[in-house]
Amino acid sequence: MNSLEQAEDLKAFERRLTEYIHCLQPATGRWRMLLIVVSVCTATGAWNWLIDPETQKVSFFTSLWNHPFFTISCITLIGLFFAGIHKRVVAPSIIAARCRTVLAEYNMSCDDEYLGVGLLDHKG
Repeated sequence: MNSLEQAEDLKAFERRLTEYIHCLQPATGRWRMLLIVVSVCTATGAWNWLIDPETQKVSFFTSLWNHPFFTISCITLIGLFFAGIHKRVVAPSIIAARCRTVLAEYNMSCDDEYLGVGLLDHKG
């Protein structure tokens, strides 16, 4: 394989990887927004649950029953983590890190700008 073919293959790889990561960005943004909203709801509900004087006087399950906003948002947050939201939020970073690891073996590197743009900078 001559160097011109190799350069074309590397450019095709870079274009495809950049395209794939950019396609993930909208979905990743939505997952991040959902995680932020549910986390803020859980924190707000927890604050209201903790400052309620009745929380100390009743049983744990009764206090959860008295604060449905906190209970539902907490269950939703736990469900999101079991569904793998933590992986979906950082998917482009994981892909870029794995590509960086593979490319390092070939004396190449990934540019972090936009997670894939300018991917193949030859070190040699």
